Amino acid sequence: MMNKPAIYTLGQLKASGYQSRSVKEEIRQNLIDKLQSKTPAFPGILGYENTVIPELETAVLSRHNILLLGLRGQAKTRIARQMLSLLDEWIPVVSGSEINDDPLQPISRYARELVAEKGDETPVDWLHRNERYSEKLATPDVSVADLIGDIDPIKAANLKLHFGDERVMHYGIIPRSHRGLFVINELPDLQARIQVALFNILQEGDVQIRGFKLRMPLDIMFVFTANPEDYTNRGSIVTPLKDRIESQIMTHYPASVEISERITAQEAHLHPDQQGIIVPRLCSRLVEQVAMEARHSEFVDQKSGVSARLTISAYENMVSYAERRSIINGDANTQVRIADLNGVVAAITGKIELVYEGEQEGALPVAQKLISQAIKTVFLETFPDPDDFKRKRKDIEGLLNVYQPVIDWFSKGNVLELLWDSNDRNYTQALGKVDGLVDLVRTYVPDAEVAEMSIWMEFVLHGMSACSLISKQSFGGANDRFADILGSMLNMDMGSFEDWEEEDM
Repeated sequence: MMNKPAIYTLGQLKASGYQSRSVKEEIRQNLIDKLQSKTPAFPGILGYENTVIPELETAVLSRHNILLLGLRGQAKTRIARQMLSLLDEWIPVVSGSEINDDPLQPISRYARELVAEKGDETPVDWLHRNERYSEKLATPDVSVADLIGDIDPIKAANLKLHFGDERVMHYGIIPRSHRGLFVINELPDLQARIQVALFNILQEGDVQIRGFKLRMPLDIMFVFTANPEDYTNRGSIVTPLKDRIESQIMTHYPASVEISERITAQEAHLHPDQQGIIVPRLCSRLVEQVAMEARHSEFVDQKSGVSARLTISAYENMVSYAERRSIINGDANTQVRIADLNGVVAAITGKIELVYEGEQEGALPVAQKLISQAIKTVFLETFPDPDDFKRKRKDIEGLLNVYQPVIDWFSKGNVLELLWDSNDRNYTQALGKVDGLVDLVRTYVPDAEVAEMSIWMEFVLHGMSACSLISKQSFGGANDRFADILGSMLNMDMGSFEDWEEEDM
């Protein structure tokens, strides 16, 4: 951090050659400096390099107030907070001013009178940019007094002043944000009558409190965030206010799984003790695919969106699920397995809004369906699609033999039970019993490391189940049971039907 300038009076400030400039000019010039030096203006904002960030930089160069419009979990607030870095590190203010008056251009009565009285001896303080950022979450109970201010009758009585005197005003958060950056999150949640109170501030610089009009040319850059107007019935942005916000920028979810993985890896907060847990690329890929499936699911309300926080929380839960198993078994080192996706269910159910059909299914079944569909999607990206050789058996009959050894092993009446909490040794030995699994992985994942073979073998079983080649049943939240699909259907009686939760049939 640059040291605070050693300037203590207005006279010293004038002698230093300091020149005032508006906050939008300040942010504009600092952005230009970053662009010229090839320094990222918004570091850590991934996936927006060719879309949102160029539009945002254009709006800043135009000295516009900005509306970031997009579904939840699209880094809108994070972008707004990062604009703080475009402010100068220190600015001078009139000492004692409630609204950060510029010593060279004071606008409050207090600052004007102090400068008139003391001249060049007017005391000057320095304000760091971290103190020039204000943020307000728009809620229905926010009042005009909160944002703009109100009359303080006690101050009026004590000072024997008229209510229209500026000195009896209690300033709200917006006047106190003078010469800074002010962010209102979830703007549609602000009542329409409160939104109307922002009109003059954005356009004219007027402040009206209880009918008393003050001419205060506030110098503020506004950044608003909002979900699309059709997101809920809670409210919308009134048209005249939207008209006064010069630039509206649409945010979006990651365009690819790779970008989503980078975001999750950057944002996931793992405990230091969890750093030794290996997360195979396959497992992190599956977590991202769950979110991708949710964003296209008929059970999920697409207007609500599926936040990036889903994958971040799911990733953390998946690692913690593996850590729990290693603690139980006393394993010094372990890696995430496909079964550890059972630990992400809690991260899914709380972060998706269901439509009517989804409510009928239930949050838990929908989460399990999303995991199953994610497994199937990734499985078919790596391994042959069974439907292809069912339709074109004569053309690619050899592909049938790829899965046949595994199918035949289960057709002989063999059953594989994988305990979710089994230690690494028992886990590997159990998978090794199934004929054809190793060959299948070596054929289609030739670059798989030895340590990842068991993960890929388990993944093949889950993928074959998702494609209805074998059956998978989850019992008691403790294990997965793989068996011949036909035999499972024939042997299923009413008692077992109640006890077993059939999946992916």
